[in-house]
Amino acid sequence: MTVPPSPPSPRRSRRSPGPLPGSEETAGHQPLIRVDDDPAALPREAWNALLAAAPLPSPFMKLEYLEAMHASGSAIASKGWQAQFLSVWEGDQLIAACPAYLKGHSYGEYVFDWAWADAYERHGLAYYPKLLVAVPFTPVPGSRLLARDEAARGWLVKALRALAGQAELSSVHVLFGDAQDQRALTGDGWLARQQVQFHWTGDGVPRSFADYLQTLQREKRKKIQQEQRKVAEAGIRFDALRGTAIAAEDWDFFYECYTRTYLAHRNKPYLTRDFFARVSADLPEHWLMFVARDEHGERVAASLVAIDESQRAAYGRYWGSTRYIPNLHFDACYYQPLAWCLEHGWRRFEGGAQGEHKMARGLMPVATHSAHWLAHPQFREAVADFLAREGQAMDEYIDELERHQPFKGTASGG
Repeated sequence: MTVPPSPPSPRRSRRSPGPLPGSEETAGHQPLIRVDDDPAALPREAWNALLAAAPLPSPFMKLEYLEAMHASGSAIASKGWQAQFLSVWEGDQLIAACPAYLKGHSYGEYVFDWAWADAYERHGLAYYPKLLVAVPFTPVPGSRLLARDEAARGWLVKALRALAGQAELSSVHVLFGDAQDQRALTGDGWLARQQVQFHWTGDGVPRSFADYLQTLQREKRKKIQQEQRKVAEAGIRFDALRGTAIAAEDWDFFYECYTRTYLAHRNKPYLTRDFFARVSADLPEHWLMFVARDEHGERVAASLVAIDESQRAAYGRYWGSTRYIPNLHFDACYYQPLAWCLEHGWRRFEGGAQGEHKMARGLMPVATHSAHWLAHPQFREAVADFLAREGQAMDEYIDELERHQPFKGTASGG
């Protein structure tokens, strides 16, 4: 239910951050702001309708996905992710919303601000908790500030600032937003930041992976063919499982592989088995799994790809194996998903965060964006100077990458 403005209580469910700056200008027409500590308190149908109308929707912003993060214990307060989902209401109509968290650390974000936190600490100031608008553990660009219109989005931005101010938080961060989000987060102390990922984009015309390889420069093509040949010579074949064809035992095997990957790097996995059980039940249409089997039919590896048919887009997410097989990682995580996208006439495959090596596979640099607001004026000024220099270096980096495209007829040869 909607609650009227009241004193701020950002650590409690369904409380308002109170009157917003400028609310006197719309007296009698002020929307109500709600803060929820459980995404399940929000209406799925209304949230997902706002998402469907957004410029860059993704499965990760569906309320079912965010609910699964919370209900499975993957992103909860005890792990440094205290849900503070913001929503804007006109009567009983949801007109804007975003997934927000009080963060007690900077893990699982992929937009790195550890140096900022360290600088705060060295000056005797508290950087944490901070307010974060993001999908936990998911560096996928997309719409973050869901809104019926620009006015509603403006209220959401004001609510973020009001919540941060009234809770005396150090900062607000909106990660991997779309262009519309970035425009709404311009001025008024907001700072823009740019990073880079590597994505493949196609024209939607179905074609074979072999035909695609012919568009690459000879040395890139030969390397991929050699890598795939070595995997095949090791007796490996792949099963592509989609949606409800992914059985519970497939999910169990995938989770074993996923866990092994984290343990190999001496880390605990972020996501619980229950998270994958929930998203496989509530969002089965958004999953594609590649399972690698050896010559005896034994499963040896799995990669998980999220898919969105409405966008004709696929998103590489997680992988793991039960034993090391040379080049299997590249085949399972890049070549098999890319071949699937090509054969089905899909338009985009996102390879995840970072990794220049993806360019050799035809995934090209794409700028990603975030916006940051810091309460402390001097630190805001220092961070603004840092971001200006970082942004210039990032532009030069992307330009340099563009000059080394892997396709025939580009500047780097072929």
